[in-house]
Amino acid sequence: MNSKMYLVGEDRLRRMREVLSKRQKDLRVFMENVKNEHNFSAIIRTCDAVGVMYIHYVYEGDEIPINRGISLGSEKWVFLCREDNAVDGLKRLKREGFQILATYISEKSISYLDIDYTVPTVIVLGNEYFGVSSQVLSVADECIKIPMVGMAQSLNVSVANAIILYEAYRQRMRKGLYDRPSLTDKEIEDVLKIWAYERVMEKR
Repeated sequence: MNSKMYLVGEDRLRRMREVLSKRQKDLRVFMENVKNEHNFSAIIRTCDAVGVMYIHYVYEGDEIPINRGISLGSEKWVFLCREDNAVDGLKRLKREGFQILATYISEKSISYLDIDYTVPTVIVLGNEYFGVSSQVLSVADECIKIPMVGMAQSLNVSVANAIILYEAYRQRMRKGLYDRPSLTDKEIEDVLKIWAYERVMEKR
């Protein structure tokens, strides 16, 4: 698509290309019935901040619980992929070569700091009250936890997501994965068509 056909200014288009050059299509988050709109929205915002391109989720409801006062529009810059079934979705991603990391506290869980996030990775976040389901745990390659020394034994799911993602960001930055695009030229142009043309047209 010729750049003159995009419906945004040159500076905006340049910024979009810059963002897409750093998107990490092989670092993903999978939400299993995260219901609180604050959590759902904060998770999306952090994903955008560290360059996550795809967020997978299962949700028992019709409308996605996004609070735009919290997300600040970040849902426009990621792709939300709704899955009918968490296990089936994760098994598919596993076949595609992703390691599946479930956030879960148990004796067998390992520290999130002991994980290599520079390989294709899916971070699974569970429901605020029930956590990751036993069915999903059976698919996971590892269960990870964030070490804590206080009385509380768990963190808010959106906070936990941010801590883990920024460790992934640190490792990937150190390895130079943000220095070269993970998206192909065609993939970048396909996304620009959505961001800079189709979504602009929707507002008109």
